[in-house]
Amino acid sequence: MITPSRLPNVAVDGPSGAGKSTVAKLVAARLGLIYVDTGALYRTVGLYMLENGIDPDDADAVEAALPNVKISLTFEDGRQILALGGEEVGDRIRTEDASRYASAVSKIPSVRAFLLDEQRNLVERGGVIMDGRDIGTVIMPDADVKIFYTAAASTRAERRYKEQRAKGEDVSYEEILAAIEARDKQDSEREIAPLRPAEDAVLFESDAYTVDECADRVAAIICERTNLGESHGA
Repeated sequence: MITPSRLPNVAVDGPSGAGKSTVAKLVAARLGLIYVDTGALYRTVGLYMLENGIDPDDADAVEAALPNVKISLTFEDGRQILALGGEEVGDRIRTEDASRYASAVSKIPSVRAFLLDEQRNLVERGGVIMDGRDIGTVIMPDADVKIFYTAAASTRAERRYKEQRAKGEDVSYEEILAAIEARDKQDSEREIAPLRPAEDAVLFESDAYTVDECADRVAAIICERTNLGESHGA
């Protein structure tokens, strides 16, 4: 159990489309933690490459462009706000193209080094819930609580299909499923910081639960393992 003098740091890892970001945001609000979406940082780097016509698989070209990638990360009422070149990125980083570019650039050592210090500086303050692919294994190996949050590829594809159709996007379930399976393969097989559960992570499979139920269960896991349970009625 952590000491009452500081809030815990929580690492939430898992595959693309599992819903970990949505749930981590809800849990952060409930438990008074600061939510940090590290995947959004990689998506922002990918977005820069996408919008500037740079091949994300060309490591040399990506590395050469990094000095021009001006990312700012601020918090407003507990909400993470990302800007690229002074302009808030918003949903521009949530497209399938941005997702594909993010996965590609995340394999490049110089990109990971570029973002590593920013992520670790956030951890030092304490009271952070951070989600991504390698938080419990690389970014926060000493996190007070580690959760590997997952769901079947078919479940994730169905969720994303419904979300994108609701936004009016012309996509098919089959295309999304294929993209998710390709992303899983790429993320789990990359040489640097591959997607895998930390040895001491709690495995949470979200398929059978609603978003609110997932948030309840993840919050309970955190409270059971920290002093937050005393202050939040857990």
